[in-house]
Amino acid sequence: MRAMVLHRPGPVENRPLWPEEVPVPEPKENEVLVRIDTCGVCRTDLHVVEGDLPPVRPSVIPGHEIVGTVARLGPGVRTLSVGDRVGVPWLHSTCGRCEYCLTGRENLCSEKTFTGYSENGGYAPFVVGKESYVLKLPAEGDAASWAPMLCAGLIGYRALKTAMPRFGGRIGFFGFGGSAHLTLQLAAKLGFDTVAYSRTAAHLALARSLGAAESVLTTEPRTPMEPTLDGAIVFAPAGSVVIDALREVRKGATVAIAGIHVSPIPSIDYDRLLFGERRIASVEANTRADAREFLDLAVRLHLQSTVEVRPLEDANEALADLKSGRVDGALVLDCRASAT
Repeated sequence: MRAMVLHRPGPVENRPLWPEEVPVPEPKENEVLVRIDTCGVCRTDLHVVEGDLPPVRPSVIPGHEIVGTVARLGPGVRTLSVGDRVGVPWLHSTCGRCEYCLTGRENLCSEKTFTGYSENGGYAPFVVGKESYVLKLPAEGDAASWAPMLCAGLIGYRALKTAMPRFGGRIGFFGFGGSAHLTLQLAAKLGFDTVAYSRTAAHLALARSLGAAESVLTTEPRTPMEPTLDGAIVFAPAGSVVIDALREVRKGATVAIAGIHVSPIPSIDYDRLLFGERRIASVEANTRADAREFLDLAVRLHLQSTVEVRPLEDANEALADLKSGRVDGALVLDCRASAT
């Protein structure tokens, strides 16, 4: 099969992903081989490719927003069948034995592995997933529309739960990309008052079309006002945006940081920005329970992914566009043409 392989991290402008012929992986015990239809392009992929997340193997096939069908079963698989539509997400496995795994916090497991980082991922025609971590998806709907749900949606959902204000409260979304465009929809449909903050006018237009009650173009001067948010989620990978969010939240509010990598946060004026039981909380991966909850909500509330599909071979260009903010919604790679 022809896959996009990373041997050495580097700026995406230098095209560090190389198209290569690699063997189709073999599913081991309790694993399934998935024929990939589409794989979303996530900001975490950008952090892997550029080395913000240090390499953990000599080479890797990135990608973890994977939608496809089960092509072959490894020994011992009981809950999946050939032909099932499935998703292979970022969380590839956990130890199942530590205190975090045993108390419903498997996302904090120290031995967890990740699809497209510690294990080969979805910038390819085939991938292997562990039976109990692969997510069964509805047969209905376009494969491309499901792809962003499998990380952008999941991490946004966990961040929403972390920052959750009172029912009907006002929540802000700082940085409006693939994750925010799903999470804002969900928050609006659940009855929260939503505000989108972005430096890109086109992103704010998308936010309004998806239910944002208000949008704020952060590049324009604003008259200082009393904080109005009961919670906030920071999607932008910039520590300075955490400070921007703190300026906008009221007493008792939580600012949840949804990124796996964020640049240093500037010093915080404790008396003005943090006092009053304001909180900053990081969000690390998600649990399988989060995934089941979110996918059920996505179906029941008819969440819509705004996607642009690119050929697998254009993965470098897709990551460059993501890095520069030239994306409305989410980018998805078509992996079908590269199967051999």
